[in-house]
This record gives sequence, C-alpha cells and structure tokens, in this order.
Amino acid sequence: MTSTPLNSNFDDIAANAADDIPEGFKPVKVGGPFIYHNGPLYGKWTGQRLLLGFRVEERHTNPLKICHGGMLATFADMLIPCASMYQSDMERRFLPTISLQIDYMGSAPLGAWVQGEADVLRTTRNMMFGQCLVSADGQPALRVSGIFKMGQMIGDGKATDPLGLK
Repeated sequence: MTSTPLNSNFDDIAANAADDIPEGFKPVKVGGPFIYHNGPLYGKWTGQRLLLGFRVEERHTNPLKICHGGMLATFADMLIPCASMYQSDMERRFLPTISLQIDYMGSAPLGAWVQGEADVLRTTRNMMFGQCLVSADGQPALRVSGIFKMGQMIGDGKATDPLGLK
C-alpha cells in the first residue's frame, strides 16, 4: 500500500522553526523524540508560572487546517508535568500519564499561537494530580485534568530549571 500526502510540498519529518513566537518564549527540549518530531514547543517562566506554547504549523493540522485534537492532547499531556517541575516542591520525576480528561472548547487554526498554563492540584506518594487551560490566539481551546504516576527520579531530582528558562 502506498501513501500519498495531501500536499506534496509538505514534509512532516522536518523540524521547521516556527516564525513569530511571542516575546520571552524560548525553544524547549522535553519529552524525547516524539515531542521533537511533533513540536517545536516553547516555554516562558514568569517567575511564578510556566507558560508553554507552540505555533500551529501545517503538520499539526487535520484536513480542515485546524490543529488536530491529538496534537492538542499531546501538548496538554506535556504541559502539566512540565509545570510541576517549576511550580511545585516535588522532586523531578518521570511522570507517566495514568488518566487525561479533555474538554475541547474551541479550535486552533493553522498559524494560531497555542499557549497553556497548568497547576499541580495535589501530590501523593504515588501520583500527581494536575489541570491546565489552553488557549489559541487568546481564546479558550481546551480544559484538561490529569493524573500522573510518580515514576523514577530524573537525575538527582533537584533540577530547578530543567528547560533552561530562568
């Protein structure tokens, strides 16, 4: 079976640098090869909150040229654990997803700036509970809550700026 892309100029493997990134956001390397392939993601530390975002590129879209729900879910799935690294006192750990509930409230069209912020609601010995809100060009796009397993410690667990944003 041969697959033909919708647009022969479209290269879904190239890690194109998105243009027009809001001031103060820096490229972040997080999540391994899957996020590298599906990113790029950008982060900004305000001193109190981690903001994470990306510009919707053609490779992120569905046939209607709006960001695929799977890309938005992936973004939220990274946002909550990343926020925990900056906005909580917990050790830095790998946080595999146990559960992710998503309410899609609006679309993110091609070219939109998608941005989110998250909160850690509670941690237990084995789990972290969090939530996030994501917007597209300032309009609500999704609301997410998640439960993450406290996995193995990353390094000594004490990295205070693992994304290089401070």
